[in-house]
Amino acid sequence: MRMYDLIEKKKCGGILTKEEIDFMIRGYTHGDIPDYQMSAMTMAICFQGMTPQETGDLTLAMRDSGDTLDLSGIRGIKVDKHSTGGVGDKTSLTLAPLVSSVGVKVAKMSGRGLGHTGGTIDKLESIPGFSTELTMDAFISQVDRIGMAIMGQTAELAPADKKLYALRDVTATVDQMALIASSIMSKKLAAGADAIVLDVKCGSGAFMRDRKGADALAEAMVSIGKHAGKQIWAYITDMDQPLGNAVGNAIEVREAIETLKGKGPEDFRELVLTLGSRMCVFAGVAKDFDSAYALLAEQLRSGKALEQMARFVEAQGGDASYVFDETKLKIAAHTKQLKAERDGYISGIACAEVGMASLALGGGRETKADIIDPEVGIYLYKKTGDAVRAGDMLAELYYNDEKKGAEGLERLAKAYRFGDTAPEKRAIILGEVEG
Repeated sequence: MRMYDLIEKKKCGGILTKEEIDFMIRGYTHGDIPDYQMSAMTMAICFQGMTPQETGDLTLAMRDSGDTLDLSGIRGIKVDKHSTGGVGDKTSLTLAPLVSSVGVKVAKMSGRGLGHTGGTIDKLESIPGFSTELTMDAFISQVDRIGMAIMGQTAELAPADKKLYALRDVTATVDQMALIASSIMSKKLAAGADAIVLDVKCGSGAFMRDRKGADALAEAMVSIGKHAGKQIWAYITDMDQPLGNAVGNAIEVREAIETLKGKGPEDFRELVLTLGSRMCVFAGVAKDFDSAYALLAEQLRSGKALEQMARFVEAQGGDASYVFDETKLKIAAHTKQLKAERDGYISGIACAEVGMASLALGGGRETKADIIDPEVGIYLYKKTGDAVRAGDMLAELYYNDEKKGAEGLERLAKAYRFGDTAPEKRAIILGEVEG
């Protein structure tokens, strides 16, 4: 078998077999197939596409290129959630303790953020003492014992994807649906869960800006999950403005905890309850979506979900008192306010600009070597559809460096758009793809 022949076959619209795809991914991972030949293949895929069977086989080949997690030591059905990312997305911080409080097993590996805010790991480290440096045995034991654990990505999951993505990034072959879906799902399948709920963001702050693209990505990932024998479901959710009101690190943890107390922004609460309800059905702790939704809403109302968050934080070395009093999480003392310059309505918020404002404050990383300031952030008091009068506070920025604070305010001011009539509000859940 020769890579040249596979490139020729795909270039002419042929369908690659599982054996050919395995040969290609194995050879590229081990360095036997050079970058220039894989570049030619990815470009051929961009022009000719891949069938669902090819996409599934590609995903499994990348999954099997490195370590895969064995979660068999955890009793029950293990359910994972994946988000395609957005601004203010602190969902895992609330979702994992909420669903594990009713018996869903959540064994989650998360990374650090590269972009406008930190990742889940960075945010959790805002809590004093909290550590994600668990051994695999400790990770498995904790999930089995209390129902959840979140650790850093120590295993070498899907190394073929890491190598292939770096190549796609410099050869203008990132935006091909089969390649996008297989990249995401190869790592998710390697993480070992029995069932997966996908949160596919759609809007100005998402990877998929329009509904057509978001639907296509959701359908492709669900198809891959079914190909791999997993229970899987995808929701298409709104990211045309930041999720919730808080953007940053410690400030997002505060909002996540407020939601566990039965408070929190309506859009964030609805998203968490929707994703969590599907996870409960997959885990078999509820017979259907509606009963799961009612069960989780009661966990928020009763405080049992909050208690689970405290158990989780304590199990990983953190100070659980911060869970019961989230105001102990330190936020930068210096503030700047963004105020409305006219009467009217918020007609839209350029979500990406809010993210860039957070990055300017020091809340994210432009390179992996950058150090995040967990204290900085943005709180949005007004969102799309809200009526405002001149002088009303739209948002508040928390900063530690005056120059960064001024830059953040300038970026944030560009994000808000105004109109004379109220725009139609978008629901947080835009659609779903059944597995």
